[in-house]
Amino acid sequence: MAAVLWLNQTGVQAQPPAPSDAAAAPKAPALPEPISAALARAHIDSDSLSLWIAAVGRDTPRLAHQAERLVHPASLMKLVTSSVALDQLGPTYVWNTGVYLDGPIDHGVLRGSLWLRGRGDPKLVHERLWLLLRQVRQLGIYDIRGDIVLDRSAFQITAVDPGAFDGERYKPYNVRPDALQLNQKAMLLSLRPDPAHGVAQVSIEPPLQGVKVPAAVTLAPGTDCGDWRSGLQADFSDPTHIRLAGRYPAGCGSKTWPLAYADPASYNARLLSALWGELGGKLRGRVREAAVPPDWQPVFEFSSPTLAEVVRDMNKYSNNVIAQQLFLTLGLTPRGSATWDAAREAASSRVQERAGCRADELRIDNGSGLSRDERITSHCLARVLQWAWASAWMPELVASLPLAGIETTARRAVSASGRAHLKTGSLGNVAALAGYVDLPGGQRQVVVAIINHPQAASDEARAALDAVLRWMFEEKDTTP
Repeated sequence: MAAVLWLNQTGVQAQPPAPSDAAAAPKAPALPEPISAALARAHIDSDSLSLWIAAVGRDTPRLAHQAERLVHPASLMKLVTSSVALDQLGPTYVWNTGVYLDGPIDHGVLRGSLWLRGRGDPKLVHERLWLLLRQVRQLGIYDIRGDIVLDRSAFQITAVDPGAFDGERYKPYNVRPDALQLNQKAMLLSLRPDPAHGVAQVSIEPPLQGVKVPAAVTLAPGTDCGDWRSGLQADFSDPTHIRLAGRYPAGCGSKTWPLAYADPASYNARLLSALWGELGGKLRGRVREAAVPPDWQPVFEFSSPTLAEVVRDMNKYSNNVIAQQLFLTLGLTPRGSATWDAAREAASSRVQERAGCRADELRIDNGSGLSRDERITSHCLARVLQWAWASAWMPELVASLPLAGIETTARRAVSASGRAHLKTGSLGNVAALAGYVDLPGGQRQVVVAIINHPQAASDEARAALDAVLRWMFEEKDTTP
């Protein structure tokens, strides 16, 4: 038997997941023929599908298959994180980044240091950090005689190699959580062809102090874009000097390449120094880290978008960095610091209490699905969706899910096009979808369908999930 590859979300080989807890589970009853036929075309056995379909407001399934089996949900775990967060924190929750001064302002000069205290804001991106620093300038400060001091103590987590999950340390989805997560520690490498000079112009955003990129790279002739990233022969090993030894295909047009910065520990300092300089500010000291004394009061707090907006960005685009920031926030106490264990306890206990899942139906790790350890039963995840539907924050959750057949990750769910809000999940051995389907006549149903199989990354596996949706529309519901 050929070795099975475990792949990350971009199809790159990684380590295999832990074996399924239900490897020795008894065979399930036969699936409806259209679904089993679609699985056969994908070369996936029927017992690799875990399925639960029921009307909203009911726990009696219209169709259930391997529904009590612990399976890997991939990004469907974001539905658990979203629901717990909306219930625990509320849709209008915001993250506040505190700004402190430890000296007086004298004719534009801060005779002391500027302090920033992070509390986990997942949306403190380049543009919003620029706005925060603009507010500092509006205090009348242009020259900081001390330091810029960063307080990242709100998250107490062990440092991990960004490439530990799959060896892809430069992929933005592998950026680790941070209480002061500036621009998700990422950069955008842009290439714009200039045929008149035979080159593609190169630039990076945002600016990072001390980081150099080549001004241009040679154009390769032809119209075939192909694997243009590999053709650049990029070398990121020196965080201060990105090298491009290859060529860029002329037929590609303008492209952007999102990247996690090679030295995440220095990212915040490089970004802050560059942005402060762009705003005309001077920094006489350096950027360093320390905890804000507990008795200090901020001169102002910079607020994030609301949780409802953040959850929408997280689920529409399946953003793993946002998911882990949000998950850790669940374990954040008003005065203390968050840990992974505190977040896991908060999420698991709330799902058991509110959704009625048993403790052995859920194994949560980082709340994003980008983990080899996370597991859930399709029945438990369906209960989470039922709990959400009956909650006051239901509109916020449903609006965060991509519209089937139309939006982002749910575009391939064509059999329910425009008639379902679905979260999808993809890893090399996982293909999954879950959400709400609007059937003719106004009836709405919850669906959870998860494939755990070596062939799950194939187009045929996705077609099998779409066959589940098609069956929901074509077959009459005979549930008593």
